[in-house]
Amino acid sequence: MEEVKQTTDIVSTEDILLQRIRQVAANYKGKDGSLIQVLHMVQGVYGYLPLEVQEIVSIELGIPLAEVSGVASFYSFFSTQPRGRHTIRICLGTACYVRGGVTIVDILEKNLGVGIGQTTKDGMFTFEVARCIGSCGLAPAISIDTVVYPHVKPDEIPGILQSWYKKDEEEGVF
Repeated sequence: MEEVKQTTDIVSTEDILLQRIRQVAANYKGKDGSLIQVLHMVQGVYGYLPLEVQEIVSIELGIPLAEVSGVASFYSFFSTQPRGRHTIRICLGTACYVRGGVTIVDILEKNLGVGIGQTTKDGMFTFEVARCIGSCGLAPAISIDTVVYPHVKPDEIPGILQSWYKKDEEEGVF
Protein backbone atom coordinates (compact mmCIF):
# COMPACT_ATOMS: atom_id res chain seq x y z
CA MET A 1 0.00 0.00 0.00
CA GLU A 2 1.39 3.35 -1.02
CA GLU A 3 1.77 5.89 1.75
CA VAL A 4 0.18 9.22 0.97
CA LYS A 5 1.90 12.22 2.43
CA GLN A 6 -0.41 14.98 3.45
CA THR A 7 0.98 18.49 3.42
CA THR A 8 -0.57 21.52 4.90
CA ASP A 9 0.58 25.04 4.44
CA ILE A 10 1.26 26.49 7.82
CA VAL A 11 1.24 30.24 7.78
CA SER A 12 3.01 31.68 10.77
CA THR A 13 1.92 34.75 12.68
CA GLU A 14 5.14 36.36 11.45
CA ASP A 15 4.15 35.74 7.82
CA ILE A 16 0.73 37.25 8.45
CA LEU A 17 2.26 40.36 10.04
CA LEU A 18 4.74 40.82 7.20
CA GLN A 19 1.99 40.43 4.61
CA ARG A 20 -0.10 43.05 6.43
CA ILE A 21 2.92 45.39 6.40
CA ARG A 22 3.27 44.88 2.64
CA GLN A 23 -0.40 45.77 2.18
CA VAL A 24 -0.23 48.88 4.37
CA ALA A 25 2.88 50.19 2.62
CA ALA A 26 1.63 49.34 -0.87
CA ASN A 27 -1.48 51.46 -0.27
CA TYR A 28 0.77 54.54 -0.04
CA LYS A 29 3.05 53.90 -3.01
CA GLY A 30 3.52 57.08 -5.00
CA LYS A 31 2.04 59.32 -2.32
CA ASP A 32 4.63 61.94 -1.47
CA GLY A 33 5.28 62.61 2.20
CA SER A 34 3.67 59.40 3.41
CA LEU A 35 6.75 57.69 4.87
CA ILE A 36 6.28 58.82 8.48
CA GLN A 37 2.61 57.90 8.38
CA VAL A 38 3.40 54.48 6.93
CA LEU A 39 6.11 53.84 9.52
CA HIS A 40 3.66 54.71 12.31
CA MET A 41 1.10 52.26 10.95
CA VAL A 42 3.70 49.56 10.34
CA GLN A 43 5.11 49.94 13.85
CA GLY A 44 1.53 49.61 15.12
CA VAL A 45 1.22 46.31 13.27
CA TYR A 46 4.64 44.84 14.04
CA GLY A 47 5.51 46.58 17.30
CA TYR A 48 8.85 47.97 16.13
CA LEU A 49 10.82 48.55 12.92
CA PRO A 50 13.59 45.96 12.44
CA LEU A 51 15.64 46.08 9.23
CA GLU A 52 13.50 43.37 7.58
CA VAL A 53 10.38 45.50 8.06
CA GLN A 54 12.17 48.64 6.84
CA GLU A 55 13.19 46.74 3.69
CA ILE A 56 9.55 45.82 3.00
CA VAL A 57 8.50 49.45 3.41
CA SER A 58 11.33 50.53 1.09
CA ILE A 59 10.31 48.07 -1.61
CA GLU A 60 6.58 48.71 -1.36
CA LEU A 61 6.92 52.51 -1.37
CA GLY A 62 9.64 52.43 -4.02
CA ILE A 63 12.05 54.55 -2.01
CA PRO A 64 15.64 53.85 -0.94
CA LEU A 65 16.19 51.80 2.21
CA ALA A 66 18.58 54.51 3.42
CA GLU A 67 15.71 57.01 3.45
CA VAL A 68 13.43 54.63 5.39
CA SER A 69 16.20 53.77 7.87
CA GLY A 70 17.13 57.42 8.25
CA VAL A 71 13.59 58.38 9.24
CA ALA A 72 13.13 55.31 11.46
CA SER A 73 16.32 56.03 13.38
CA PHE A 74 15.95 59.83 13.56
CA TYR A 75 12.57 60.15 15.25
CA SER A 76 12.33 59.06 18.88
CA PHE A 77 8.82 57.68 18.50
CA PHE A 78 10.11 54.93 16.22
CA SER A 79 11.93 51.92 17.61
CA THR A 80 14.17 49.53 15.73
CA GLN A 81 14.33 47.19 18.73
CA PRO A 82 11.55 45.17 20.40
CA ARG A 83 9.77 47.18 23.05
CA GLY A 84 8.34 46.20 26.38
CA ARG A 85 4.65 46.10 27.19
CA HIS A 86 5.16 49.26 29.23
CA THR A 87 7.47 52.23 28.76
CA ILE A 88 9.18 53.82 31.74
CA ARG A 89 10.41 57.35 31.17
CA ILE A 90 12.60 59.07 33.71
CA CYS A 91 12.55 62.83 33.42
CA LEU A 92 15.97 64.42 33.32
CA GLY A 93 14.81 67.96 32.64
CA THR A 94 16.37 70.63 34.82
CA ALA A 95 14.01 70.32 37.81
CA CYS A 96 14.09 66.51 37.88
CA TYR A 97 17.85 66.41 37.33
CA VAL A 98 18.53 68.83 40.17
CA ARG A 99 16.15 67.03 42.52
CA GLY A 100 17.71 63.59 42.12
CA GLY A 101 16.76 62.29 38.70
CA VAL A 102 20.20 60.73 38.12
CA THR A 103 19.87 58.72 41.34
CA ILE A 104 16.47 57.47 40.14
CA VAL A 105 18.10 56.43 36.84
CA ASP A 106 20.69 54.38 38.73
CA ILE A 107 18.03 52.70 40.89
CA LEU A 108 15.85 51.91 37.86
CA GLU A 109 18.81 50.42 35.98
CA LYS A 110 19.61 48.18 38.95
CA ASN A 111 16.00 47.11 39.51
CA LEU A 112 15.26 46.53 35.83
CA GLY A 113 18.61 44.99 34.95
CA VAL A 114 18.86 47.13 31.82
CA GLY A 115 20.27 50.46 30.75
CA ILE A 116 18.59 53.43 29.15
CA GLY A 117 17.08 52.55 25.78
CA GLN A 118 16.83 48.85 26.59
CA THR A 119 13.99 46.44 27.26
CA THR A 120 13.88 44.00 30.16
CA LYS A 121 14.47 40.33 29.36
CA ASP A 122 10.90 39.47 30.31
CA GLY A 123 9.56 42.05 27.84
CA MET A 124 7.77 43.95 30.57
CA PHE A 125 9.47 47.37 30.43
CA THR A 126 11.38 49.55 28.00
CA PHE A 127 13.45 52.16 29.87
CA GLU A 128 13.87 55.62 28.35
CA VAL A 129 14.97 59.11 29.32
CA ALA A 130 12.79 62.13 28.66
CA ARG A 131 14.05 65.70 28.74
CA CYS A 132 10.73 66.83 30.24
CA ILE A 133 7.43 65.11 31.00
CA GLY A 134 5.67 68.35 31.93
CA SER A 135 5.68 67.69 35.67
CA CYS A 136 8.43 70.05 36.84
CA GLY A 137 6.63 70.85 40.09
CA LEU A 138 6.56 67.12 40.87
CA ALA A 139 10.29 66.52 40.43
CA PRO A 140 11.81 64.04 40.34
CA ALA A 141 9.16 62.31 38.28
CA ILE A 142 8.87 59.17 36.21
CA SER A 143 6.09 58.01 33.96
CA ILE A 144 5.04 54.49 33.11
CA ASP A 145 2.89 54.61 30.00
CA THR A 146 0.54 57.51 30.86
CA VAL A 147 0.84 57.31 34.66
CA VAL A 148 3.08 59.95 36.24
CA TYR A 149 4.75 59.22 39.58
CA PRO A 150 5.62 62.46 41.42
CA HIS A 151 8.38 63.17 43.94
CA VAL A 152 9.84 59.69 43.42
CA LYS A 153 12.19 58.45 46.11
CA PRO A 154 14.71 55.67 45.42
CA ASP A 155 13.10 53.30 47.94
CA GLU A 156 9.72 53.59 46.13
CA ILE A 157 11.01 52.16 42.84
CA PRO A 158 10.70 48.43 43.66
CA GLY A 159 7.09 48.88 44.80
CA ILE A 160 6.18 50.91 41.72
CA LEU A 161 7.61 48.25 39.40
CA GLN A 162 5.96 45.43 41.34
CA SER A 163 2.58 47.14 41.08
CA TRP A 164 2.82 46.95 37.27
CA TYR A 165 3.64 43.24 37.37
CA LYS A 166 0.67 42.72 39.68
CA LYS A 167 -1.60 44.80 37.42
CA ASP A 168 -0.64 42.77 34.34
CA GLU A 169 -1.07 39.51 36.25
CA GLU A 170 -4.56 40.54 37.37
CA GLU A 171 -5.45 41.46 33.79
CA GLY A 172 -4.12 38.11 32.56
CA VAL A 173 -1.41 39.70 30.46
CA PHE A 174 1.59 38.35 32.31
